[in-house]
Amino acid sequence: MIKIDYPNPKFRIKTEAGKDWIFDEIRKKWIQITPEEWVRQNFLQWLIQTKGIPPSLIAVEKEIKLGELKKRCDIVVYKSAIPWMIVECKEMEVKLDEAVIKQILNYNISLRVQFLIITNGSDTFAFELKNEEIHLLSGIPDFV
Repeated sequence: MIKIDYPNPKFRIKTEAGKDWIFDEIRKKWIQITPEEWVRQNFLQWLIQTKGIPPSLIAVEKEIKLGELKKRCDIVVYKSAIPWMIVECKEMEVKLDEAVIKQILNYNISLRVQFLIITNGSDTFAFELKNEEIHLLSGIPDFV
């Protein structure tokens, strides 16, 4: 498991009609705060502030096709204009188990990235796909 030291984010948050909303700087719109969205927004800020990934190279809720099904990847990071990393975010109470790994592997059928990350905000795991094998990593790769 990888320990993530989240930075102090400067979120723009508002309450409207009794619901809390957060401004997503990637999608450039207000999103209702759910437990999963909170994890996603914090992880996005960690990628940007700690890993130095330019926001312009990040897609959030990226739609992909799996056969006839349309699915959405939580976070896709691009490098040299091709998908490089997928991040699957779950709310904190969700256990990161084999089902979550299968979900992100299914997304990768379409995107073919090098790195897969799963997180629930407290627990984070990273995998590298190399020579058709999956390798558990001890850290999240730097964006160089």
